Amino acid sequence: MQTPIVKMNQNIGSANIYVKREDLLPFSFGGNKVRIAQEYYADMCKKRKNSMICYGNARSNLCRVIANICHSRGIVCHIISPSEEDGTRIETSNSRIARNCGAIFHPCNKNKVCEAVEDVILECDCNGLYPYYIYGDKYGKGNESVPVRAYVKVYDEIKQQSQHMGIQFDFIFLAIGTGMTQAGLIAGRQLNKGSEKIVGISVSRKKEQELRILATFVETYFHSLGIELPLGELEIIDDYLCGGYGKYDDAIVNIIKETLIQEGMPLDPTYTGKAFYGMLRTIEKEKIKGNILFIHTGGTPLFFDNIELLK
Repeated sequence: MQTPIVKMNQNIGSANIYVKREDLLPFSFGGNKVRIAQEYYADMCKKRKNSMICYGNARSNLCRVIANICHSRGIVCHIISPSEEDGTRIETSNSRIARNCGAIFHPCNKNKVCEAVEDVILECDCNGLYPYYIYGDKYGKGNESVPVRAYVKVYDEIKQQSQHMGIQFDFIFLAIGTGMTQAGLIAGRQLNKGSEKIVGISVSRKKEQELRILATFVETYFHSLGIELPLGELEIIDDYLCGGYGKYDDAIVNIIKETLIQEGMPLDPTYTGKAFYGMLRTIEKEKIKGNILFIHTGGTPLFFDNIELLK
């Protein structure tokens, strides 16, 4: 389903900024994880599984959408949910929606994820279910190509839209967390011999780690097609982490406020707000010119979780 590309009211220097509104996808508050969850669900059906296991903390957009898809199709959904970095546990609108969709939560420590996955798989087996862990085996390996497909298709969509609009995008910016979305866009660019610089603003990890994850996703996807292609430039900026996942500062809050007031577009401090702020600062710092596309990857429930920041 095609989402709109809209031009922002204000330009930054000589850069024309456009936004692809993936947050407007019409399921479970939208966002990039709708497309990715649909790919996982299709893969689960293809492999003849009948229950789904996912992993993510309380802020996870993917867990929310997967729980919603599973409920709508009568599928049992398990969520392995790590605690915060300080060991505490929180609730968000995303985790509440997932609970309301009947998802079964399994709290775990980050260093015990493999054991937690193994335990849930065994529980499903004992209940006569055939579980599908979205990341593959208990170590999180084996399914890397599945989510990449979603944004290979979106790259094609962007190309069609830009041709219809009569423009060529020079840069594509987006938040990078798991790396799935950026990997799909990069794979799509390489398959189509595109020229856009695709820049991920990291919201959780340092650049070196994200680069390794990103390369694995793209290479695995090409391998699944039986082809070899160069990865091209892998562009990640980690200057705006603000201390890590879920952390933000006043500058990010101010951008969220300004963007809502001036553009009518909600951003959240965990993903899109941090990435949008990082993009604007990068454009200014590097004096970037031309047509810039920002992928709004969603997270609307997290916007409302933090609406008190707009005071």
